[in-house]
Amino acid sequence: MREASSEGHFIIDLPSTDAATALSGPGNRFIKKFEDLTGVSLTIRGLQLEMNGIMPKLEQASALVELTRPIWEQGLEVPEVDLKAAFTSLNMGQASSHAELGKKVLARSKAGKYLRPRTIRQKAYVDAIENFDLTFAIGPAGTGKTFLATILASRLLSEKKIERIILTRPAVEAGENLGFLPGDLQQKVDPYLRPLFDSLHNIFGYEKTNALIEKGIIEVAPLAFMRGRTLDDALIILDEAQNATKAQMRMFLTRLGERSKMVVNGDVTQIDLNNNQESGLVEAVKLFSNTDGIKICRLTVEDVVRHTLVQKIIEAYQ
Repeated sequence: MREASSEGHFIIDLPSTDAATALSGPGNRFIKKFEDLTGVSLTIRGLQLEMNGIMPKLEQASALVELTRPIWEQGLEVPEVDLKAAFTSLNMGQASSHAELGKKVLARSKAGKYLRPRTIRQKAYVDAIENFDLTFAIGPAGTGKTFLATILASRLLSEKKIERIILTRPAVEAGENLGFLPGDLQQKVDPYLRPLFDSLHNIFGYEKTNALIEKGIIEVAPLAFMRGRTLDDALIILDEAQNATKAQMRMFLTRLGERSKMVVNGDVTQIDLNNNQESGLVEAVKLFSNTDGIKICRLTVEDVVRHTLVQKIIEAYQ
């Protein structure tokens, strides 16, 4: 229950001590970040959050607390990237759209955290995967392109809407010629596929991931291994697609089988192909920009959900 007075004082009742602890953060860290961002002073007394300041700022601060409620209400500290994303949405008049993020829970991590899109564009991307059989996502590192697709794939798998999850990426650093690398096949491809395994481990845990791979329910393989196959009843994710050649992209897209979905992710500013090779992702986005049944999503530096410095680093190199 929220009360307001003409003196510029808001009170928000908190549901639990865990929520109060999450809102304050270690050493009042969250409160300090919140105050710096909004210009409003915050105090937690028991199970009440008190805010004092100029009325327009108080109204904005109160809305910001509500937008981040799905996080702190669980007893989880609000990450700075989520706080800033909510603040940006408020300033752009997109509060209602941002509020929908809290309802878009895709799964729970092995650690028990709710996994959901954290920005409006991320939610649009997830919606696209749900509603289209072929989705392209273009954006910088750290915007959740592969992670969100993998989370959604895990949910579709648990709901028995698909039978397999297939994750692949070009081994461009090895020129797709893995014969030059030492060790057996698994040892050769692991360095290039490790980021995909990291996403799976975060969602399923190490033991379940390995069990699903052994059963063939999850497959992680280099892009070259997709040739000649028809991929039915699966969600197939192509990561680092900017490093697929035009021929490889055409080969991959034509693998789409019945009752399957494809997600193609990449960052067109990070192309590692030789100078005489064109990116298949760049070509595909041009070819299919107006094709029915295909959705192209674009994420920006504002959707980066890693350390807050990553946004600044990306901006510096642009």
